[in-house]
Amino acid sequence: MVHLLRAASVEFGLRQAEFAAAHGMHPTDVRALICLLDAARAGENATAGLLSARLGLHSAGTTAVIDRLEQLGHVTRTRDDADRRRVLVRVSPEAVRLGRAFFGPLLDGLVELIGTFTPAERATVRHFLTTARTALTP
Repeated sequence: MVHLLRAASVEFGLRQAEFAAAHGMHPTDVRALICLLDAARAGENATAGLLSARLGLHSAGTTAVIDRLEQLGHVTRTRDDADRRRVLVRVSPEAVRLGRAFFGPLLDGLVELIGTFTPAERATVRHFLTTARTALTP
């Protein structure tokens, strides 16, 4: 099962690299967009510090990623209304549209596949993926 998980991760990484190449990005830029989207989905305020921690980059590397994504129109930087010293990084609607156009069919296929599983099977898969992620997180 570990080998299958790794193989699925490699395939998803290849799709990310294809998306990056098609849109003039570095693969790390795509990972950054995913981190930002995950933060938004979780209701977290995304800052350069959060992105740095999640990507394992130093501050200069994180700034370079955000600068590239901002220049491409994929993210915006805005002052946090609650703390004007803090800058929030958000994915632009255009980047969401591009991601959905590319990854949507893949994700829709996975959702359809998951729909064929029983509730117990989905719970087992969720448990495995959740604990695998925990085991892989330093």
